Amino acid sequence: MSAAPTKPKKKATLKDVADAANVSTATASLALRSSPRISPATSRRVKAAAASLDYVYNQRAASLRTQRSSTIGLIVRDMSNPYFAELTSGAESVLARQDYSLLLAADGGYHEKQARLIRAMLERGVDGLLLSPVTGSDLETLRKTAAYCPLVLLTPYFPQLGVDCVGMADEDGTARAIEHLIAQGHRRIAFIGGYDQEETRRRRLHSYRQILQRHAIDFDPALCVESPTTRRGGYEAVQQLLDNPQTPGCAFCYSDVIAFGVILGLRAAGIEAGRDFAVIGFDDVEEASLWQPSLTSVATDPTVIGEKAAQLMLRRIAEPDMAVQRVIMPSRLIKRDSTASG
Repeated sequence: MSAAPTKPKKKATLKDVADAANVSTATASLALRSSPRISPATSRRVKAAAASLDYVYNQRAASLRTQRSSTIGLIVRDMSNPYFAELTSGAESVLARQDYSLLLAADGGYHEKQARLIRAMLERGVDGLLLSPVTGSDLETLRKTAAYCPLVLLTPYFPQLGVDCVGMADEDGTARAIEHLIAQGHRRIAFIGGYDQEETRRRRLHSYRQILQRHAIDFDPALCVESPTTRRGGYEAVQQLLDNPQTPGCAFCYSDVIAFGVILGLRAAGIEAGRDFAVIGFDDVEEASLWQPSLTSVATDPTVIGEKAAQLMLRRIAEPDMAVQRVIMPSRLIKRDSTASG
């Protein structure tokens, strides 16, 4: 005789959890979503009640009730670039602690792709958008995006938009790098990487020229080479510079990734960075300390930038009417072997 089929256990409801924890259903819902509005003690009590009842929180149903997706969008330029990888890791770690998911995409620096990704994320109902805007981004598109959902920019260069931003002190970081090279006795200092239309490059180049002028060093445009933000870009740019009749003795690079390519390009020409040629990068990604030779770099801490951007987003969601926040991360020069001998 076959055994009688097991009857499915009646599923616990949110009201059951709330009753067991002696709180309202609204409080129970917030606690299960790890809302900062609920005290840690109450949150623990609600989650313990849910566990004892085998309650499974229905995120989809909650989203329909609250009109929130618990998802934040992040659009960066290049996910293979360690700067953006570290920034993404920082943002994701903060959001995960508040039970938010991160929807990640890369636009490759293309306006049309950025616009398409913004539209796709808004259509998917993200609760907010973290964005590293493409150079020359349409202000009206960004304005409309900010009107639709909270927007945090990963650059400080759009003050006219009146939206939150987290960025780095480009001019100060560049000044520290150039001053260090001049203090080592260098007079012909190359500036490698980025493109002239990029606001970040323009600001760094302006600071570079200011420091040269302060030390009565003539600016030589032949020492400023544009390139993509890739190892290949740095490799080819430094080889172009080495063809110059008056070869520079050092280089300030737009990013660490470009600096890695510069070091490889120098090595291919029989020149060793740190011994024959000084190299400084920008960003101080984790790989910089492991490179051979270890790379002197302007530290901006992309992981912390990602964390602060995510924290700012969560604050904006919780306090929609708070004043616009503009966070500029201080820079510092981390000296390593790539500028050891100067």
